[in-house]
Amino acid sequence: MGDFTAAHLGERRTLADGRQVTIRPIQPEDEAAERRFFARLSAETRRLRFMKFVRALNEQLVHTFTRVDYDRYMAFVCEATVGGAQEIVGEARYAAEADGESCEFSIVIADEWHKSGIGGLLMNALMRYAKASGFKTMEGMVLRDNRPMVKFVRALGFEIAPLPQEPTLVRVVRRL
Repeated sequence: MGDFTAAHLGERRTLADGRQVTIRPIQPEDEAAERRFFARLSAETRRLRFMKFVRALNEQLVHTFTRVDYDRYMAFVCEATVGGAQEIVGEARYAAEADGESCEFSIVIADEWHKSGIGGLLMNALMRYAKASGFKTMEGMVLRDNRPMVKFVRALGFEIAPLPQEPTLVRVVRRL
């Protein structure tokens, strides 16, 4: 999408409840905030995000999660004031698929921010950016028992398809 920096892509938003948040690309300087964000997630939220139990992010994952190339790999975070400091309260990311036309997304929201509206803000920012970067479709795998996520992506226009070879998952796909 060109030579962009996080400052060019950040936007301040007001949620329906009046809270202020910032949606912006993740940066290498966010490593400590990324660790804190993950540590605040419940065990169930971690399971739903990673499709298995993950106790903590290892250093390699933290490094990978906080580096984007603004093209094939992109991530937006939502920052808000938590306990008097700016903290990450949600993130959405994509990675390009081998075909070059589709990308796979993931999203995770801090438990206390579920149903606040930041999921939609993050996904809309991610989808706009992916489309502007030339991707034609966005897809993901969701645990079938993650009903709130299935409902959420359906509301965003994703189609839901079962995976016969993997009965615990559904594939979600949306044209950009």
